[in-house]
Amino acid sequence: MEQLHEAEELLRGQAQLWQHMFAFADSMALKCAVELRIPDIMHSHSSPITMSQIASSMDSSSHPDISYLTRIMRLLVRRKIFSAHRPSDGGETLYGLTHVSRWLVNDSDKSLAPLFLLENHPLMMDPWHRFSQSVKEGGFAFKKEHGSEVFEFASQNPEFNSMFNSGMASTSRVTIHAILEGYKDGFGCIGSVVDVGGGTGNLVSEIVKSHPHIKGINFDLPHVVATAPEYNGVTHVGGDMFEAIPNADAVIIKWILHDWGDEDCVKILKNCRKAIAEREGKVIIVEVILKPEGNEVFEDTGLVLDLVMIAHSSGGKERTEIEWKKLLEKGGFPRYNIIKIPALTSIIEAYPQ
Repeated sequence: MEQLHEAEELLRGQAQLWQHMFAFADSMALKCAVELRIPDIMHSHSSPITMSQIASSMDSSSHPDISYLTRIMRLLVRRKIFSAHRPSDGGETLYGLTHVSRWLVNDSDKSLAPLFLLENHPLMMDPWHRFSQSVKEGGFAFKKEHGSEVFEFASQNPEFNSMFNSGMASTSRVTIHAILEGYKDGFGCIGSVVDVGGGTGNLVSEIVKSHPHIKGINFDLPHVVATAPEYNGVTHVGGDMFEAIPNADAVIIKWILHDWGDEDCVKILKNCRKAIAEREGKVIIVEVILKPEGNEVFEDTGLVLDLVMIAHSSGGKERTEIEWKKLLEKGGFPRYNIIKIPALTSIIEAYPQ
């Protein structure tokens, strides 16, 4: 009996290994669907559609191989990314969107399609093949593969830079929606807020739009804010967060600290502390909080995102609550609250006393 159980476990282990071996196939099949704009085609119809309708709605200059497309969609239906239903009258199978593929509709302001295409582009995938080299030698996987760090590489490659910016903007929009929905009460008691590393000002402008009493400051490198559009109630300020941060009642810093090592994070947090010192304000940190043993909806993604930081960042990482607590204390914030929002990230509300 024991030998039979062992044989069954070994067989399951082999099956699991096959799944891991070809795990990339899920991403590649879905990348194909996004490139062909299948979610957009389905969204443009008011009801599920046939494979023939999908094919005929593609670029008119193409001649889709429906047999290939059917096989790719078969896997994506099994993964519940698309739905499939065979009518009772024996007609063609009808395909539709699910709660997964709705996030890939380009026309939506919550679309993650640009980020999906970015993360699965060969230029972003190649550094993953450098992991073992990075473990043995140290150093950054992206730089080992491409000869420069990701932001420098983007500045020298306009096409990649455009794709990179589109991907970052898409996830930023989703996160902004989650912040405004899940932290609406957190902005009521502040008169001013500075967004550190705010890019062209999307986040702070949305905060001010929802809370018109707030004076917004968008803070980033001079060449970044130089291209920022004007927003009512928002001032753009150029500078370096490692040197000084503009004063405000509150500092918000979204998905910035995970790009940096602990020592650099402490420097940034100390400057955040100085920026709110006279006002006894707070710092609003929007980041992933890792829970390696957790079973909530985004826990696995957090661990994977930590590996993305190995692949693409220059010393950055995702952190557990204990790691965040240590950083906050060193940065001058002995007290904090964690607030969950409907997103991959959470809010860490940190106070100087």
